[in-house]
Amino acid sequence: MKYRVSAVQYHLHTIQSFEEFANQCEHYIKTAQEYGSEFVLFPEFFTTQLLSIGSEQGTRLTINELPGFTDQYRTLFSNFAQETGMHIIGGTHVVQREGRLYNVAHLFYPDGRIGEQAKLHITPTEVHEWNMSPGEDFTIFETEKGRIAILTCYDIEFPEIVRMAKAKGADVIFCPSCTDDRHGFHRVRYTSHARAIENQVYVVTTGTIGSLPTVDFMRANFGQAAVITPNDIPFPPKGIMVEGELNSDMIVTADLDLSLLYEVREAGSVTTWRDRRTDLYPDWEKAETIEG
Repeated sequence: MKYRVSAVQYHLHTIQSFEEFANQCEHYIKTAQEYGSEFVLFPEFFTTQLLSIGSEQGTRLTINELPGFTDQYRTLFSNFAQETGMHIIGGTHVVQREGRLYNVAHLFYPDGRIGEQAKLHITPTEVHEWNMSPGEDFTIFETEKGRIAILTCYDIEFPEIVRMAKAKGADVIFCPSCTDDRHGFHRVRYTSHARAIENQVYVVTTGTIGSLPTVDFMRANFGQAAVITPNDIPFPPKGIMVEGELNSDMIVTADLDLSLLYEVREAGSVTTWRDRRTDLYPDWEKAETIEG
């Protein structure tokens, strides 16, 4: 099975209205549609751009006000998905549940359904500056093109959760991210490569670029989109199918061939997924059985 994916290097800049935000998103959506993409990935925290609008009184908005845009955001992207027939991973958006803030990735299906995956591992900034809470549930999403997982930024740096995603049948990991410097960017990028090699899966990742001068902790962004593959003969030698220009406003597109994953898992130069030592470190199913 093959399908086409696009990843958006979303340019953050100050806007004056929700309509401006919607128009910018529509530009990327229409571009991906023109390329014939079936899945589109937006980055983590890209909706913080809405905070740059400010209040009616002219004061700055904080992360606590971002959940107030949730209904508009969900309606906008759900309409995009239904109008274009594409699956849209709408980056992440901050939502409030029972008085707590969560950084939640959203999958908008063409039939109007909306899937959610809260970020499971949250950074010190999210904890101490934004008072966020980590997600408690991990979801594998069924799509007409197979199973996928959505792991946000810091999540990809933990090998256990990606191994669990593969054990549950996910062949593609979508990783929306938001990093403010080279160090953070390369942590996410290098571990994305590691997860692709360990589990013989595709990792589609992207990040924010640009700047929001009036939004705390979003003043600097360092990002690049990429489609990352296992490192074996059917794939590019560096494990990079496509990547964007660093910190440029653009979209990248590539075709994923799932049959190549199945081939290297069975008869690749190395067969890392097949050769894991489940007698020493069991998969999640076996671990749950032991604990139960």
